[in-house]
Amino acid sequence: MNLPTPSPEASAHSLTLVAAIVSEIGAGGGWISFARFMEMALYQPGLGYYSAGARKFGAAGDFVTAPEMTAYFGRALARQVAQVIAASAPHVLEVGAGSGRLAADLLLELERLDALPERYDILDLSADLRERQQVTLVAAAPHLLARVRWLDRLPEAFSGAVVANELLDAMPAHVVAWREDGIFERGVGLDDSGGFTWNERPASGALLAAAEEIGRQCSLPPGYESEISLAARAWAGEWGHRLQRGALLLIDYGFPRREFYHQQRGRGTLMCHYRHHSHPDPFYLPGLQDVTVHVDFTAIIAAADAAGLDLLGYTSQGQFLLNCGILDLLAAEPADTTDYIRAAGAINKLLMPHEMGELFKVIAIGRGIDQPLCGFASGDQSRRL
Repeated sequence: MNLPTPSPEASAHSLTLVAAIVSEIGAGGGWISFARFMEMALYQPGLGYYSAGARKFGAAGDFVTAPEMTAYFGRALARQVAQVIAASAPHVLEVGAGSGRLAADLLLELERLDALPERYDILDLSADLRERQQVTLVAAAPHLLARVRWLDRLPEAFSGAVVANELLDAMPAHVVAWREDGIFERGVGLDDSGGFTWNERPASGALLAAAEEIGRQCSLPPGYESEISLAARAWAGEWGHRLQRGALLLIDYGFPRREFYHQQRGRGTLMCHYRHHSHPDPFYLPGLQDVTVHVDFTAIIAAADAAGLDLLGYTSQGQFLLNCGILDLLAAEPADTTDYIRAAGAINKLLMPHEMGELFKVIAIGRGIDQPLCGFASGDQSRRL
């Protein structure tokens, strides 16, 4: 791979995390699940990708998320948030708020709509990201900062709108191989030189049950490899006893199950991002790169349904943003300015099927919301789940 060379300081940081993972492998008898490897690579305190201080979002980071591209993403999403909180409670919780850009854009647009929540909570485990979020909000919406508070854990009970943009794809996932002689979990061990390598063990427990179900439903051939995120399922199900009334608005890249586990996708969806380069090697510079898997949205709604929640809508990001009036928002701006041209280009990327419009999906899960949600008024794809 021809990837940018990290600084000596960054390399030393990665080596410290590598040593921690090697120690974990030793404690595990020479093997850990890939889910555990991914958890340490992303969230190990002080060392993981999301726990350390390196810049991750925007042009200077490793990838660009929709809120970083244009404020119109948050402005359009605010229309849906406003409807949810009007039908439930005037509270918003954003889980995994990144740089804080989406929080700022949502709050400012909700103010324009005269629909400000009484409280805007942010749950982010990274102290570095919390600091960045505060800086962003102070710069963009200082008069609204008093409404924002940072949480250390999910609330025991919540009513209102929960927003999560590109959260589920960063939850640790197991890697599974369907072989002629059974179903195996692909974990991480050490090769003769002490480097990370894939090692397989027979799958067991909840992972085996999930893999057997997927294998039956999708008729997977021997040799097929992919990911199963038990953590994402558990997170969705967790809201069954926490959400009193309201909706979760989850935005991420992924597919319904039969597309996720398509026979032509026989090596899974695992992808890494480093300095705007995408590649499939999760063992490269742990702690310095993002590690992600696509979302099985069928698994998410199944977990939510089992927990007593309702599916309120599912569609592509492009269709959702159109339903929320993103083009009307753009049309209200003067068309002969540099800002308009820049915004139009970003919106095009958000909407076009060959860009982010089709790969990214929006799913709404909730309780006690009786009215149809505006973001799914046209082009709802719930039947595909």
